[in-house]
Amino acid sequence: MTRRTLIKPILNQLLVSTTRLRRPDVHPLLAALSSARSVTYMPRPGDGAPRAVTLIPGDGIGPLVTGAVEQVMDAMHAPVYFEKYDIHGDMKNVPPEVLDSIRNNKVCLKGGLRTPVGGGVHSLNVQLRKDLDLYASLVHCFNLQGLPTRHHNVDIVVIRENTEGEYSGLEHEVVPGVVESLKVMTKFCSERIAKYAFEYAYLNNRKKVSAVHKANIMKLADGLFLESCREVASKYPSIKYNEIIVDNCCMQLVSKPEQFDVMVTPNLYGNLVANTAAGIAGGTGVMPGGNVGADQAIFEQGASAGNVGNEKLVAQKKANPVALLLSSAMMLRHLQFPSFADRLETAVKRVIADGKYRTKDLGGVSSTQEVADAVIANLD
Repeated sequence: MTRRTLIKPILNQLLVSTTRLRRPDVHPLLAALSSARSVTYMPRPGDGAPRAVTLIPGDGIGPLVTGAVEQVMDAMHAPVYFEKYDIHGDMKNVPPEVLDSIRNNKVCLKGGLRTPVGGGVHSLNVQLRKDLDLYASLVHCFNLQGLPTRHHNVDIVVIRENTEGEYSGLEHEVVPGVVESLKVMTKFCSERIAKYAFEYAYLNNRKKVSAVHKANIMKLADGLFLESCREVASKYPSIKYNEIIVDNCCMQLVSKPEQFDVMVTPNLYGNLVANTAAGIAGGTGVMPGGNVGADQAIFEQGASAGNVGNEKLVAQKKANPVALLLSSAMMLRHLQFPSFADRLETAVKRVIADGKYRTKDLGGVSSTQEVADAVIANLD
């Protein structure tokens, strides 16, 4: 019996589920065997044509990290090209030509936009989500091999309703010194975010969806959200469903985060939960994310871009590009270029695991450019 005959059945068995073999606890020999390529996708003529992607570099560190993404995409000959627009968080509105570009291209990559605090200035981030009806925010928080964290086996996807709740922007001053802010919850938006969460779990082989709420106090608003989640959950019997009050959720996240899988939340809670989960899993600088609607999607750093205005990082050119690089891998999968996404994601994970090139937030001294160069050097 030849060596080839012996190895072939092993390869066939391993290729059944390559995603499981990406875990850090897999034996190196198995990992090497799993890298063998198989025919999994037969393209239609024209599927490989480069796709236009709207690019918004944004403020502060935004141009640094989006520049790193451009270099990596160019080095791997990814089938995308960028239409770049220079907009900033202190503008009154997103220019119509930018919205038109995103609607035409259907995909956008965005650096952080600075949101002024107070003063009645609206957030352009919120405007983009509302104008394009990007109703689902998705943040993937997971441990990266080689990056030390307090907790292990963290792999949480936070799916957040993006268009209503406390972020509706409906507030006014009733009389001097008294402000009324309205939290709006609708059956339509609650149902569609619940459907998105369960559909995501179903298609990505996730086992559990947890609904985060405060229905013990906000009985009507959050009660409507829970009612919608329960109705949708009944249609997915293979996926476990549970509910957790948001304050208990935060405590459980920092004590036993490994218990969570997919989390579905109203707007404000999702913002808090996603940032907490990101901090547990390694920091906001490495967590990818995106905002998705029925027709368009914007990919950006998953957790809070609070470092967007860090002038020291800008001056030293040491912003961490990992989160946006991993978000770009998500974007490539969204565009149905999975092999390019895998190459990019694998290269980023190799750089993190090696530990030689890391920015200050990950305990290193590297510049943005050095990390980008290291990722390019690790591309297959």
